[in-house]
Amino acid sequence: MAVASAVSMGMGSLNFGLYIKPMGEQLGIGRASFGWASTFRSISSAATSPVIGRFLDNYGARWILAGSTIITGLCMIGLAYTREAWQLIVLFSVMGLVGMSGPGALTTSVPPSKWFIRNRGKALAVTAVGISLGALIFVPLTQVFIDKYTWSTSWIILAVVGIVIVVPLSVIFVRRQPEDMGLLPDGDLQTDSSTMEDLNDEYSWTLQQAVKTKSMWFLTIAFSILSLGILTLALHRIPAFMDRGLDPTLVSLATAFDAVCAGAGSFAGGMLVRRLQPKIIGASAFLMLALASVMSIYAYGFWLMFWSMALFGLGIGINSFTQNYIWADYFGRGNLGSIRGFVMPITLFMGSFGAPAAGYVLDITGSYDPAWWAGVGLMLLGAFVFILADKPDYLSVSIT
Repeated sequence: MAVASAVSMGMGSLNFGLYIKPMGEQLGIGRASFGWASTFRSISSAATSPVIGRFLDNYGARWILAGSTIITGLCMIGLAYTREAWQLIVLFSVMGLVGMSGPGALTTSVPPSKWFIRNRGKALAVTAVGISLGALIFVPLTQVFIDKYTWSTSWIILAVVGIVIVVPLSVIFVRRQPEDMGLLPDGDLQTDSSTMEDLNDEYSWTLQQAVKTKSMWFLTIAFSILSLGILTLALHRIPAFMDRGLDPTLVSLATAFDAVCAGAGSFAGGMLVRRLQPKIIGASAFLMLALASVMSIYAYGFWLMFWSMALFGLGIGINSFTQNYIWADYFGRGNLGSIRGFVMPITLFMGSFGAPAAGYVLDITGSYDPAWWAGVGLMLLGAFVFILADKPDYLSVSIT
């Protein structure tokens, strides 16, 4: 999962922003169209995530991760031949259907939670290291390919690299859960008394039970608000910094460091989660993202841009860990895919309008600032809602 997450950094997720300026200038495509591409990817992911979630619960990620990588790679090759805005949007829509769109993708985030209970935080922290390594490798490499070979060739090269790396690893190593191989979570032995205690401590809620809790809806609302706020900034900040005259190579390096900080944030969250409540850790991420957005508004020089990206990455990483961890911690691992598959359409649909809205704001007013200030307000509101989400008590559930 760490390797798959690393490679996904170069498969149209974190590195997508590097393509906006060269593709837009050569093809005459406006910024709003790139925003709509991101939006339709989110909408198509929302449409298929319930099915993918159930598939992960029943069959695991082995074949769906391999298949999604191949389909994503083929779409990237198609992007090399894009000439119209509608083609860009269609290809990103297909990429979204297969559920491989970065650190929060179900295909890479659900499996580790299936294999661990006691050490789930550590397992997710180790998995998150792949995000940092992938950013260090693929984001600067993307800019190198664009500068040396053109943006169209860059899409093709990274597509081939992604397929060659992820598909064999998925088929050879990925399995649904430890019980399928005669094992127990955390590598425990059947005779370990602590094992039975851990298994008894984690109650696996059904989707029908989870939707009746206030906790689930507070989390869903908070993550939806945050997603909308983040996407007003995340996609557009790279071309915005280039518009301000900052060197594209320096921006790509700052973007890579952004993802390094994201990995560090996820790793730190995994290490701290046994000492702090996950909702406290998550709320801190909301506040970091709000502050990073304010810094981005005023970032016309390299260093303020650099540190705004770093803080944004740290907040994204902690938030990514929180989303991957808190659903399993609150509702157990047995039906985790189905629960997250139910929630993801809501959060993705709500967040999907942030990117095109910011693009329209720029196209109409000539500045991203109004959209980015709105994003700051949304992130602060999301933090308030998130802190209200207490862990539900499974003893109060009526089991039928």
